[in-house]
Amino acid sequence: APKGRNIIARGNAPGTYFIFLLKGSKMKGKFFLLFLLLACMLAAQKRPITLEDLWAMKRISDPQVSPCGKFVVYTLTSYDLEANKGNSDLWMVSLAGGEPKQLTSTPSSESNPRWSPDGSKIAFLSEANDLSQIFTLKVEDNKIEQASNCPVDVEEFVWSQDGKHFLFIASVYPEKSLEETAAINKAKQASKVKARVIDSLLYRHWNHWTDGKFRHAFIMSSTGENAKDLTPGAYNTPPISLGGEQDYALSSDSQKLYFVRNIDPMVAISTNNDVFCAQVSTGEIQAITKNRGNDHSPVLSPDGKYLAYLSMAREGFEADQTELMLMSLENGKVVNLTEDFDRDVDFPVFAPNGYIYFLSNNHYRNSIYRVKIEGGPVEKIHDQNYNAKMKVACDGTLVFIKQAVNMPYEIFTCDPEGNNLKQITFVNKPLLDKLEMNPIEDFWFESFDGWRVQGVMVKPPMFNPEKKYPVVFLIHGGPQGGWSDDFHYRWNLSLFASPGYVVIAVNFRGSKGYGQKFCDAVTGDWGGAPYQDLMSGLDAAIQKFSFLDANKVGAAGASYGGYMINWIAGKTNRFKCLISHAGVFDLLSKYGSTEELWFPEWEFRGTPYNNNDQYVRFSPSRHAARFETPTMVTHGELDFRVPISQGLQMFTALQRQGVPSRLLYFPDEGHFIAKPQNSRLWWSHVHEWFARWLK
Repeated sequence: APKGRNIIARGNAPGTYFIFLLKGSKMKGKFFLLFLLLACMLAAQKRPITLEDLWAMKRISDPQVSPCGKFVVYTLTSYDLEANKGNSDLWMVSLAGGEPKQLTSTPSSESNPRWSPDGSKIAFLSEANDLSQIFTLKVEDNKIEQASNCPVDVEEFVWSQDGKHFLFIASVYPEKSLEETAAINKAKQASKVKARVIDSLLYRHWNHWTDGKFRHAFIMSSTGENAKDLTPGAYNTPPISLGGEQDYALSSDSQKLYFVRNIDPMVAISTNNDVFCAQVSTGEIQAITKNRGNDHSPVLSPDGKYLAYLSMAREGFEADQTELMLMSLENGKVVNLTEDFDRDVDFPVFAPNGYIYFLSNNHYRNSIYRVKIEGGPVEKIHDQNYNAKMKVACDGTLVFIKQAVNMPYEIFTCDPEGNNLKQITFVNKPLLDKLEMNPIEDFWFESFDGWRVQGVMVKPPMFNPEKKYPVVFLIHGGPQGGWSDDFHYRWNLSLFASPGYVVIAVNFRGSKGYGQKFCDAVTGDWGGAPYQDLMSGLDAAIQKFSFLDANKVGAAGASYGGYMINWIAGKTNRFKCLISHAGVFDLLSKYGSTEELWFPEWEFRGTPYNNNDQYVRFSPSRHAARFETPTMVTHGELDFRVPISQGLQMFTALQRQGVPSRLLYFPDEGHFIAKPQNSRLWWSHVHEWFARWLK
């Protein structure tokens, strides 16, 4: 630099600046140097994340690569916290990078973008006359036209490879047409009688009643005419549960539909999804797979020679290891491409270089792998953070969304070898630049019986290793779930840490990403070894990290994590406070009111009618007389997985024994707290409860 010039250089650490006053400067002295220093400190100052920041984050989803391989269209959702709703628009960005282009900006949400085979149009879902319909947008001039006029909602769709048809999903009554279903829906809505007549299981799922309708796959012309039901009958396509990202694939000539359904008489106790093939012209349907486990996610190779799909072998188990199967459509031969790979396979995609790429949960990351079509070793090609929704461009470039504990999803690319990683969207950068969120860290420990278990940690903003920090100990759901390097919009680790807590979480046995033996170890032992893993992990963290205050530890969990909080309440008084969301209190009563019965029947080795002792043994209700720890219970009325009665029973047990407790009840939420203002209320009570007992 010329003499007399002042240089300001940013350091490597966030918020660090170096200021040099070069010799010969005509601007004298200490005051100017002090002014520059203060200005730089103010410019670099960051703050903790708030609930308002969480809902201000824009959410990228569903990236779709253009046939030419030059662009990616995606859905971008923004939320208005005060209006208590969100809106999704379509955006497009060049894979080479640059400024994204907004394609839609309507009051209705747009979703499910799909390119026409020639790349000239993008079809998507939006609302017309209070129904979800297919629209098309010309890329050249952004002209939008309605393509379907279905009398019921179009729930999802794909474009045929010749561009002449849409394959779409809609819910109908068995043996009823789209028009007849619409008429029945209208009559039910107008009726003053709201009773339901139920003759069989499964009659409600997750957070909605099935009302006797089933999802079917229809094919129609791309002009919206001549819709034909290809999967008739009292079966769901895609299946009601345990399916994949997309459970149907149309052949290149639009003459065959490969789809997934469960044809067992009682799907509430069955995980037996299979892949079927329907002849479009004749309606003939035949089974492609006959495994009693779960086969799903059919994907056709570009040349039409192979069908890849995912498979779980064990009947009745929803968390068995998922294998990648490859079927030759010429001779029907099936090979397992991941037989020696001790991880789950997800989201398989064919690539032009002779590989199938897929995603897999590996420890606390979701990594990218590949395997050759002819078989061979599985190769890990990208291991950082949490990657999802992968696509392969025509030149082999991988396109996917990536998130981390301190970064919401953005779109990234890399080459087929996993090199040259490039971020091509930065939708949340202006807000992220203002926030201090620390990255996730991991630690390993030896549990009570010698098993190696992994824990993760997130430090609070403005962390000082010389201080002592209270601890928020989090427990994940599943139990076959896991803590990951992800930006979670409900259980956000940075938001838990933001008031000044160190967050500690353990991927106890039962967690995914550590091999099937590790995952299997929770079954039949819900309150046994997993509980001891958690306590051992907390002990190990406190011993390892001197900045943790062992006398100020609170714990929280949801679903199975809520169950474990309820279990902890009757087993130990080491915690200053507890928070249980959607937690199981009594396994016997929960069995009779949940919907997916295969789950408890696998986990507790039968029904309560033939294996009562197992349900009683691991019910937190059995130990309710020992409850002493201050506990907040939160639950949603529309939670059909862990029905509201479980939360009410837990709160009653706490109150009846004089334990400081609170019930936070949401009449309009299910298993998750999903609405913006409900989320604000939930977080305000969570932070207040922890502050009350830990600070």
